[in-house]
Amino acid sequence: MVKPFRIAQLPLIDFGAGKVSGLPGLISFYGKSVLLVTGSRSFTASPAAARLSEHLAGKNVTINRVTVDQEPSPELIDKTVLKFMGNEPDVVVSIGGGSVIDAGKAISAMLGKENSVEEYLEVVGFKEHPGTKVPFIAVPTTSGTGSEATKNAVISRLGRDGFKRSLRHENLVPDVALVDPALTLSCPRNITAAAGMDCFTQLTEAWLSTKSNPYTDTLALDGLKAVNRSLVRSYTNGDDIQARSDMSYAALMSGICLANAGLGAVHGLAGTIGALFNIPHGVVCGTLMSAANEMNVRELRLNGAGDTTLIKYAVLGRIFADTTGKSDNYYIDFFLDCLRALTYILDLPKLSHFGITRNDLPGIASLSDVKNNPVNLSAARMTEILDQRL
Repeated sequence: MVKPFRIAQLPLIDFGAGKVSGLPGLISFYGKSVLLVTGSRSFTASPAAARLSEHLAGKNVTINRVTVDQEPSPELIDKTVLKFMGNEPDVVVSIGGGSVIDAGKAISAMLGKENSVEEYLEVVGFKEHPGTKVPFIAVPTTSGTGSEATKNAVISRLGRDGFKRSLRHENLVPDVALVDPALTLSCPRNITAAAGMDCFTQLTEAWLSTKSNPYTDTLALDGLKAVNRSLVRSYTNGDDIQARSDMSYAALMSGICLANAGLGAVHGLAGTIGALFNIPHGVVCGTLMSAANEMNVRELRLNGAGDTTLIKYAVLGRIFADTTGKSDNYYIDFFLDCLRALTYILDLPKLSHFGITRNDLPGIASLSDVKNNPVNLSAARMTEILDQRL
């Protein structure tokens, strides 16, 4: 019998190298004014940006611009919304990494509203978002967060009293996810590594999640096969369009999976750390991936009640191994060995590199949520994970 499941709304997905050439037509479909949300460097200096501006000018589309150079804060969203109050664009387009897409998603959701976005954030806010928005197109230039396929925008305030929380509503999923792997060819190696490990973590945690279902399992495994083929290849040879295409596909699958199956311990810790310290989200995920899964497997083997999840770990090992006919335990250990190796191949930094100390670890662990993790890890076990990568 198939396990019951429910799948959230998806955007119209347009995937493939060269698809960005259709963006001017998509924009003009929605109207004559666009708010273009980009990062501070990579896309804005590219030939693709110049071509987009030229084509939109030819269609008499007015372009307004917002630059995002870090994870979006409530102040950035509120300032942008206030600037366009009473003169909202016909469409918002984000071209960039996960932070850029989250910023554009939140801006599109808040245009025309007088309240601060902070009032609508989960946990820290107190209002329900009505789900109304200006049409939104997401164009990722990294292969990581999968935000182009999700209904939430992560908003952060950095510091000891900081937070990292989502603006969330079913209607906030992008209207269009235009995924062009060619846009990731110029992605630097360090961002390729961090984004790729974020994607890898999301696929793995969704596969192992207590909320997983047949739909997300299928997508997660296919995405993980792409990660196996191409994560290291895209890192060592950024011009490999086949590898870049694999990773763009994997990131898209990871977004769909996380939206419908949830995530685990790594993302629980990453959310807390990202609110307290200035550390890229993908770096946190990447550096904790090996330690967290080692802890999961250790606890599952100790408590003797993790047969189903251990079988799922063995499936992961079979994807990454080049041998057949071995035992489940062999493949589980092989997968853990792969994670350890990736930590060094991708040169993932330790947590102390970002100012985290051993004294910070218990507090981080106590604030972190692991509700969909296959093992109910205690704060002490979470602290062990952090200590291993300090």
